[in-house]
Amino acid sequence: MDKNTLFSQRIRLRHLHTFVAVAQQGTLGRAAETLHLSQPALSKTLNELEQLTGTRLFERGRLGAQLTLKGEQFLTHAVRVLDALNHAALSLKSPGDQSADVVRIGALPTAAPGILPAIIGPFHASHPGVTIQVADMSNAMLLAGLKTGEIDLGIGRVADPELMAGLSYEPLFRETLKLVVRPEHPLLNVTITLKQVMEWPVIVPPAGTAPRQIAETLLVSQGCKLPAACVETLSASLSRQLTLNYPYVWFVPSGAVKEDLRQGMLCTLPVKISGMGDPIGILTRVAHPMPHSATLLLACIRKGVP
Repeated sequence: MDKNTLFSQRIRLRHLHTFVAVAQQGTLGRAAETLHLSQPALSKTLNELEQLTGTRLFERGRLGAQLTLKGEQFLTHAVRVLDALNHAALSLKSPGDQSADVVRIGALPTAAPGILPAIIGPFHASHPGVTIQVADMSNAMLLAGLKTGEIDLGIGRVADPELMAGLSYEPLFRETLKLVVRPEHPLLNVTITLKQVMEWPVIVPPAGTAPRQIAETLLVSQGCKLPAACVETLSASLSRQLTLNYPYVWFVPSGAVKEDLRQGMLCTLPVKISGMGDPIGILTRVAHPMPHSATLLLACIRKGVP
């Protein structure tokens, strides 16, 4: 019996669900909570999968689980299998249960707030019959979702050439990192250094994400480290509420707080961050034409983002 046959016979759906959950959540702990499993049980399943594949799918450390290149490649196939099962379940429903005009968007949770609200409102005014489904996704999940057809278009980052096979990328803007606080925060009243900022509780993206790498580079360049009072999350809504109601300093990509800064709900700390920012753009499949409504929405995104 060859290796591929043995793999296909021994792999189970629990392996794929576990793998995708860890890829989505970024840590074994959060993935275990999502799947309602104990962390040892989840870790055992993940180890089984890595033994079956014969390769390491995640680099696991104190701060999280980051997909390896092989892991990102395997993610496409795992999502494809789970998506096929989902479509099989949908096919059992009556035709009246399914919407015929749906646009499915995958977007980085920090990029979506800065782009989509100003696009979707005017779009629906002109095309009221279109349902728009928006899912917050990590960049790896976004690429996998495009390749499997789970989503029609993505708002995210370009990746390694091996992971971009079959996809096109069109740059929209550069997303800079900002340190933001509520308007009454004491740090706004004094001349500050990054070392002083780190005396306050902070909110940062999870380890392994591009914004976190930028934040860590900034900290290292100024001889600083994250304080113990630290919240790690990709949730823009949770981070926003914490920052508005408590004296947190939020390390956040600019797109996530564009409107809050414009309206004065949040304020940027005067800490110099070098670099041009992280490029964000439109991701689509090359060989598969998009639904007509998705093409119309894409045109609105191109027109609406300077």
